[in-house]
Amino acid sequence: MVPPFFRQAWTLSAVWTNMIGQGMMLSYTTSLLPGLQDPGSPIKADLHTASWLGFLISSYLMDAYGRKMSHAAAILPGIIGWLCIYLARGIPALMIGRILGGMTAGATVSLGAIVIGEYSDPKYRGVFLNLKTASVCLGGMIVHIVGHFLHWRTVALIALIPYLLSLLVIYTWPESPAWLASRGQFQKSEDSFYWLRGKSEASYNEMEELIKAQMEQRSRPAENKTCSDNIVSYFQRFGQKDFLKPLFIIFMSSIVLETSGRHWFPAYALQIIGEVTGNKSQSFYYTLGIDLIITCSAVSSSILVKVMKRRTLLFSTGFSACVVMMAACIYLFLGAQGIITNDKAWIPICLFVGYFILANLGCTPIPLALLGEVFPLRHRGVGSSAAGIFMSFGVMAGLQVTPYFLIHLKVNGTFAVFAGMMGLSLIVLYFILPETKDRTLQEIEDYFNYGKFKDNRADEDAEVKIKMVK
Repeated sequence: MVPPFFRQAWTLSAVWTNMIGQGMMLSYTTSLLPGLQDPGSPIKADLHTASWLGFLISSYLMDAYGRKMSHAAAILPGIIGWLCIYLARGIPALMIGRILGGMTAGATVSLGAIVIGEYSDPKYRGVFLNLKTASVCLGGMIVHIVGHFLHWRTVALIALIPYLLSLLVIYTWPESPAWLASRGQFQKSEDSFYWLRGKSEASYNEMEELIKAQMEQRSRPAENKTCSDNIVSYFQRFGQKDFLKPLFIIFMSSIVLETSGRHWFPAYALQIIGEVTGNKSQSFYYTLGIDLIITCSAVSSSILVKVMKRRTLLFSTGFSACVVMMAACIYLFLGAQGIITNDKAWIPICLFVGYFILANLGCTPIPLALLGEVFPLRHRGVGSSAAGIFMSFGVMAGLQVTPYFLIHLKVNGTFAVFAGMMGLSLIVLYFILPETKDRTLQEIEDYFNYGKFKDNRADEDAEVKIKMVK
């Protein structure tokens, strides 16, 4: 008999290998052509624009056809995209490949988080969700290393491997118990649930709560809706508190994620480090060092989230990162003004490293993990698409404004602005983010419906002094 933990780990390995492929896609421009690394590159722009389409398509597929089929379908554009890049004889084919890859990247960000949330035990969910972020970081590091030594066409072929492995594992999946229950297929839902979780008192109780909630949901009168009715219903969700509350949390978390430097710092690391040290000749080693810091921090976060509460990890590392970054900004500002000597480049570099370690322990993985936890079952499809658009816009905005900040505000001003925005967002989240560690998804859903956890374990949420406006 295979223990439930290993069944869950095997199932979710499809998400992790897919995320490795996504990390390779996002970092591939450094292996393609130096000209494509330009901030105004049309290929980079098309990658993030296409991710919006991926978010929207995956939200429809996951609601209509289930998590298993939608996850497999989301990977196919990425496979075709890598083949287009490998066979490309000009820029148009490269752009088509990147657009298809962007669709897969966008579709699987939120879908992967939701799959992990629904397939995993609450006591392992935090670890599994954070490993998703670590997998993206690992994929980026792999493509930077192999791209330094191999031709870009060979790299494209290697990048196919994670997607193909993911498809093979998805073939062995059961369907999501939560999705089956939402469709009224309660016996299939139970079979899938107990295959994943095993039979214990905790799993019996969780399954009972899930079925009870979905039977109550399905007992409401069904309506035959036209296409226009569905569009109206989509926008009506933005007036429902159990949709708005988690969406606002994701919105603020997205600000924390982007201002922490998860995307814009690696993109402009050479320019930033070059301005601080005056040396741009060791670009590969700078890039590799950043990759190692990000990946090791993400893996460490996967361990810490098992022993620490989500809120404790996020706010302790987040506010500490802000303090460290402000110290670096003050040092650089005083050096630029001639108040102190600025010949000790190792000081701001060490502060940058400390900042990035802290930021990637909490500010990067936890906002992405929340995607798989906070949305109620009936809102998961729509919520993931809305959250995905927020995140895509955040990535594009960060990549677009950073070069202007670096020109007009210099490195110290750029980091001061981003650290300030991150600090303000963390303060807002401090008052609205519930503690989700070891909570079932149904318990979290009840929290957003009723303003409290139904089992009244208030001691775990004593930090939440002010509830959201209902």
